Amino acid sequence: MTVSPEEYNRCVDKYADGLYRFALKIMNEADTAKDIVQESFEILWTNRKTVEVSKAKSYLFTVAYNSMMDKKRKHSLHNRYMEMTFDDISNEQYSDLNEVLHRAAERLPDIQRSVLLLRDYEGYSYEEIGKITGLTLSQVKVYIHRARMQMKMYIGSIDAVI
Repeated sequence: MTVSPEEYNRCVDKYADGLYRFALKIMNEADTAKDIVQESFEILWTNRKTVEVSKAKSYLFTVAYNSMMDKKRKHSLHNRYMEMTFDDISNEQYSDLNEVLHRAAERLPDIQRSVLLLRDYEGYSYEEIGKITGLTLSQVKVYIHRARMQMKMYIGSIDAVI
């Protein structure tokens, strides 16, 4: 069954918030994230006769991911990897673990941050992440592993966080 106007409205209600959070974590700009969500739903509407309702969520996240990567490429940010610095977390006292995790995720390369967010925040399987990002299953696993290792190195021991 394809996406009817009623199903489209249900998709907006069900997926807009998650899609926005995903875009915001990758782009780090609220206005850009809102634009990506808007564009993603616009593309879904345009292609509603070819998209199955059961695949609407994956379709939206795929469109959003591709849009974000296009925007990053246009601004020459896609190939620029941030280097991890590990000394600032141990010298500061944090009581909010969520803030520490957010700072650690911001330091990840875009592709690692994307796959990690899709897996750990949105709950997608490795196979679904591969379809959304266009990566192979083994690439997805490697990027998630590397992202988690870099976050672990950034955070250090639990004593540095408390």
